[in-house]
Parts: sequence; structure tokens; C-alpha cells
Amino acid sequence: MQAILGFLNDLIMAFIPLFVAIDVPGLVPLFLSLTAGMTLKSKRQLIVEATLTAGAVALIFLVLGKVIFRFLGITDNDFRIGGGIVLLVLAVTDLLFTSEERKGPNTSVGVVPIGIPLIMGPAALTSIIIVVDAYGYWISMLSLVLNLFIVWFTFRHSDVVIRVMGDGGARAFAKVASLFMVAIAVMMIRVGIQNIVQ
Repeated sequence: MQAILGFLNDLIMAFIPLFVAIDVPGLVPLFLSLTAGMTLKSKRQLIVEATLTAGAVALIFLVLGKVIFRFLGITDNDFRIGGGIVLLVLAVTDLLFTSEERKGPNTSVGVVPIGIPLIMGPAALTSIIIVVDAYGYWISMLSLVLNLFIVWFTFRHSDVVIRVMGDGGARAFAKVASLFMVAIAVMMIRVGIQNIVQ
């Protein structure tokens, strides 16, 4: 019984930092912004694509994170700045062009920026490395799977928001969300630069 309680305690302690780092509730407006104008079928395919992409990258970092960083000679702050720049470019593109102009038939935002760096960004990847150090691979992997399921479930039902707001309201909200995405990107770059300077 004590072993089970200890396992559950470790799982919760490994789950929380990753949940906070991914910030699922904060991702919903950004997700709606990036998928505005998509059909429900395309959106659901994209959700699976984004979740699998985030999961694959997270697993690589879970197993090889410190080795990769050391091999490439980069820090989490370098990674944060790079992710912020990519997100900034995509957010500005989203603001300047309509969803029809920026989403051709072969264009997918599932891998970038939804999978990387929104779901699995620098904060989440760094959290994975820290959690592995503290609780081991199996508990870390289980907490990752639980978090990715929450992401998938939340995105899967995000269309409810569109039904409530209406098409026009959703488009207006999407543009406001893009402004927030610009702010998040700038914040990622700023924090990375501040940490490097310090």
C-alpha cells in the first residue's frame, strides 16, 4: 500500500511541472487561431498529427535530452530563443494574412507551430529533463502520456468554443489570439536573453 502511495505521489509530482509547462488552457485560443477556416475533419487530423509530433519529440528528449544539448553545445535558453523566433514569424504571418491565404491544401500547422513549440516548447522539454532526473524514466513517460492525452482531449473538443462564439466571433477571437501569440513569442525570446545575460 505504501509503495502504491509512493508511486502515485511521484507520478503527481512528475505530472504537475509538465502540465504547467505545456499550459493546455492557454493553448486553446492559439489553437483556434491557427486552425481558423479548417474543416472539422482536417482539424481532427491535425490534432492527432500535432499530438504525435509533440509526443515523439518529448520521448527523444526524455531519453536523450541532456546528451543532445551537450553534443550540440546548446542550452535551454538557446532553445527558448530559437523557438520564440519561429513562433514570432508564424504569429505575424497569421496576423497579416487570412486563413485562406496562408493555408494551402498541402500546408499543415500540426508539426510547427502546434506540435513544436506550442505543445512541446522549451519549457516543457526542459521540464522533461528535470523530471527524468528526479523520478526516473517510467514515471516521467507515464506523466508525459497523461499530459498529451489532456492536450488531445482539449483540442478535440475546442470546436465547442466555435459553436458558442459563432464563425465571425471565432475569426475575431483568432486574430486577438494571434496578438497574444506574438507576445508569448517575444516573452520566450526575452526570458532566454535575460537568462543568458545573467
